[in-house]
Amino acid sequence: MGIKLGMAVVTGASSGIGAVYADRLAKRGYDVLLVARDVARLEELADKIRTETGRLAEVFQADLTKTADVLRLETRIAADTNINMVINNAGASVSKPITEVSADQIDSLIQLNITALTRLSAAAIKNFLNKKSGTLINISSVLALAPELMGGVYSASKAYVLNFTQALDKQYANQGIKIQVVLPGMTRTEIWDRSGLGINYLPQEQVMEAGDMVDAALVGLDNGEVVTIPTLSEIAGWINLDQARLALGPNLSRALPAQRYRK
Repeated sequence: MGIKLGMAVVTGASSGIGAVYADRLAKRGYDVLLVARDVARLEELADKIRTETGRLAEVFQADLTKTADVLRLETRIAADTNINMVINNAGASVSKPITEVSADQIDSLIQLNITALTRLSAAAIKNFLNKKSGTLINISSVLALAPELMGGVYSASKAYVLNFTQALDKQYANQGIKIQVVLPGMTRTEIWDRSGLGINYLPQEQVMEAGDMVDAALVGLDNGEVVTIPTLSEIAGWINLDQARLALGPNLSRALPAQRYRK
């Protein structure tokens, strides 16, 4: 059964990427706290994990678009010293232009993709700082790098996750905390049907299986990557992009406007 590594919290664990993370981490030696709305599916996954791995698999029903449920989970994460890993995987998507979705849909997406993720990340960091150890994984998307695709709200929310997680790494990586942000491409999960754009309408040669995505992301974690893009064959592509961003730094704030803006 291997060494016991404490507990990993996985949000959005009832299916897709979250369910795979729970399975893989249990097989690595973690107990798992499975978080989602669908209790029946969580219980089914928990039973499977217990049977196949012998690890503790606890079900935590929560709708992370609701503040009260986020509060319950963040309280647990911040206080439970057995929690050594948090995977913020739960997310929502809308594929339509902003003028074709309701304000309530937009609020719900922002609450789940940004607000809940931020609060749960903060709770995890507080816990891990006390122990000088722990791992935080936030699931973003390659659309964080492609604002022209998939409407503005979803890609913007995932750009926030990328930016936010990179900032956390700069602040806390030297305090014993391992931090990673994962940018999947198109992955075969139920999010496509819920967003209104079925998976079968996507170019299948670009759709990765959830198991392959998570396995690649865990290799990136093992290799110490802060930003993992499972489809990227050469890390130099990301490094070049990030270095170009950093090169802008000296010119982003000056006492006077650039010459080209002066009349």
